[in-house]
Amino acid sequence: MREVAVIGVGMTKWGELWDKSLRNIFVETALLALDDAGVVEVNSMYVGSMSSGLFVGQEHIASLLADYLGQSNIPSTRVETACASGGLALRLGYMEIAAGISELVLVGGIEKMTDVSGYEATYALGTAADQEYEGYHGITFPGLYGLIARAHMEKYGTTREQLAMVAVKNHHNGSKNPLAQFPYEITVDSVLNSVMIADPLRILDCSPITDGAAAVVLCPAEMARKMDKPVVKIIGSGHATDTIALSSRKDITWLEAVYKAAKQAYAEADKGPQDIDIIEVHDCFTIAEICVLEALGIVEKGKGGDAVEQGLTSLEGKIPVNTSGGLKAKGHPVGATGAAQVVEIVKQLRGEAGERQIKKARIGLAQNMGGSGGSSVVHLFERE
Repeated sequence: MREVAVIGVGMTKWGELWDKSLRNIFVETALLALDDAGVVEVNSMYVGSMSSGLFVGQEHIASLLADYLGQSNIPSTRVETACASGGLALRLGYMEIAAGISELVLVGGIEKMTDVSGYEATYALGTAADQEYEGYHGITFPGLYGLIARAHMEKYGTTREQLAMVAVKNHHNGSKNPLAQFPYEITVDSVLNSVMIADPLRILDCSPITDGAAAVVLCPAEMARKMDKPVVKIIGSGHATDTIALSSRKDITWLEAVYKAAKQAYAEADKGPQDIDIIEVHDCFTIAEICVLEALGIVEKGKGGDAVEQGLTSLEGKIPVNTSGGLKAKGHPVGATGAAQVVEIVKQLRGEAGERQIKKARIGLAQNMGGSGGSSVVHLFERE
């Protein structure tokens, strides 16, 4: 297999983009990635999108987006695995380059979520849960993650304040990211006093509804070495699934798909948790970040809350997590989140992250997750 590098990244500001269509958001973003890579055409394209049909009434977006990007007639594939769609799109593009099938692949993610009512958005997102055994009974994702949070608190002593600290940290990081949907600071008190959504989770524990896209360009590492920019390689890739329903799991505080995907990625990269300098994780809810850090092996089981309280995961900590602001502050256009995580990691490893830059960052990890952990994708990156 060939080594694979990321040579271009692109992302526009996320939020409620009322004046832009799904196709325009994607094209604007993809052109930034192509310009950054210094290329005009690609051999292939993968686009992560969870529910374009439910959010904007448009399916068959692989054809649509290739056409409007001016890349007609190339192989173009829409990828769906709930909120991990962007991460899986990256894995497929990585595999295509590694296998020698293509030389240049554009990988992106897109979702436009604010053109529908709150009820319709909740329904669309809920399709990522088990419809017969969870959705039918009225539970939503805040409810599912509320169950996970309560179980984690009971089992490990995780506190309500520690959950809030995840949100505070990520908003602090997001305040330094001009592309974030909510680039402002919050406090523990503001989280604890915000509207209750699903006990113990409050509105400021939850990622928002977002319009946005992100894109990257991949090529063989040998090609990247001939370009006048730092070489950032993908050195490990892992993908795994778990039961979609929480009721089918032995322990709802443990994310087996994250653990399995990370194990694959670590083995391929010949690295371990101790080697990682920076991480972007799927913090759709504050408890998700805590559970993901445990499944990745960054901290021991039950210690995720302590890690954030002790500052381990802050910008100045031993292992900075979600320097972009994470899903919580940057936003969560579900199909685009996995691609945006890669944009942040590549910027950090190139030394292009501005105020939130982590000094001497060389190895990064991006973890993207679908639903309540029914699927997960993990990638490791290294700057040569």
